[in-house]
Amino acid sequence: MKPLLAQVSAEVRMTLARGETLLVTLGIPVFLLVFFSEVHVLPAGSTKAVDFLAPGVLGLAVMSTAMVSLGIATGFERSYGVLKRLGTTPLGRPRLLAAKILAVLLVEFIQVAVLIGVAAVLGWRPHPTAGLAVGAELLATVAFAGIGLALAGALRAEVNLALVNALYIVLLLIGGVVFPLGKLGGFADFARVLPAAALSDVLHPALGTGAATPVEGWAVLAAWAVVAPVVAAATFRWE
Repeated sequence: MKPLLAQVSAEVRMTLARGETLLVTLGIPVFLLVFFSEVHVLPAGSTKAVDFLAPGVLGLAVMSTAMVSLGIATGFERSYGVLKRLGTTPLGRPRLLAAKILAVLLVEFIQVAVLIGVAAVLGWRPHPTAGLAVGAELLATVAFAGIGLALAGALRAEVNLALVNALYIVLLLIGGVVFPLGKLGGFADFARVLPAAALSDVLHPALGTGAATPVEGWAVLAAWAVVAPVVAAATFRWE
């Protein structure tokens, strides 16, 4: 347990010390939330733009931290030989991956608190069923972290960087963050088997309308939360 906790602490410190990480995890989600709430160009229907945006941006924040920032940072740590040295310590591969996921969860507490505060200033008021969103965010964090670690542990750092960023853009566009899933036409069914859209499917009713959250969304999130970390653990290489 002690090596795990020590690595979690180190991961959090390194994450908060990286300026580019803070830009991705805080700057971009806050910018999207404020910009699209104020310019009124999104197809949000009769609801306020922030009411549609807040759940989606909270989902985007998880993806930014757990997949993009974690995946890119881990890929370059592996490329620079940092992880090879950790492989000779009692930490071991499973605890390293667990430490990285736990560190992401701690960083997300700060991230979500900031985004909720900004959304509240913009006039957003979450529905009382918002407690369900916590479970969805936890599942999504494990899922996205598993994806990021799987890519980082199997690809060269430069290839991983390009692929993670490309995947981020695709999921941003078809994940129900900028456009409602119902507006995606033929892409909607494909999008709903991906973790970003599944998270949006759960967050929008939980945080916004108070309607029942779809079982399909929970099932997709749970499946990704199990499969992605298992794949990451099985394929991760120290160098």
